[in-house]
Amino acid sequence: MDGKLIYLMGPSGSGKDSLIEAAREPLRAFNCEVMRRVITRSAESVGEDAIGVTPEEFERRERAGDFSLAWRANGLAYGIPVEMDRRLSAGQSVLVNGSRANLRQALERYPTLLPVLLTVRDEVLRERLLRRGRETLEQVDARLARNALFKDRGSSDGPVHHIDNSGDLNETVSHLLSLIDLNAVPGQI
Repeated sequence: MDGKLIYLMGPSGSGKDSLIEAAREPLRAFNCEVMRRVITRSAESVGEDAIGVTPEEFERRERAGDFSLAWRANGLAYGIPVEMDRRLSAGQSVLVNGSRANLRQALERYPTLLPVLLTVRDEVLRERLLRRGRETLEQVDARLARNALFKDRGSSDGPVHHIDNSGDLNETVSHLLSLIDLNAVPGQI
């Protein structure tokens, strides 16, 4: 693959969607596009620009080989369309909203990917999850517990680049772009 895969991950509520949206245009200067995920959540849900499908449709697409990567988390199924592989092969870089639990699988398939973990202070994370109103209080607590589990055990045996998104979003965008620039493949990004 000639393009660079930027694998952004972090707890639900860390601001991945906000970061992706704010960085979308500046990423184009690096010949990098954002891939939309397919999720078994209503397309009308507030937040991520994703393709919402039923669990049955997701299963059908997964069996048909329509995803480069697929995983389950928080009671939902997520998939990255195979279009990503075509873009990478054509020399375009791609940023995906990935999963910490799926990082090892992603690294096996894309060993040169750039793993970026978006972090946020616990109190900020709780506030964001409650404010967005997607989950019940029990689901928020479950997401916070899942985040604590990942903090304790880590996401990978290899290096993961951390960016704190507890503060100013423009600063976070700047950190992401700098990280991509520093880890560019010669002739790419």
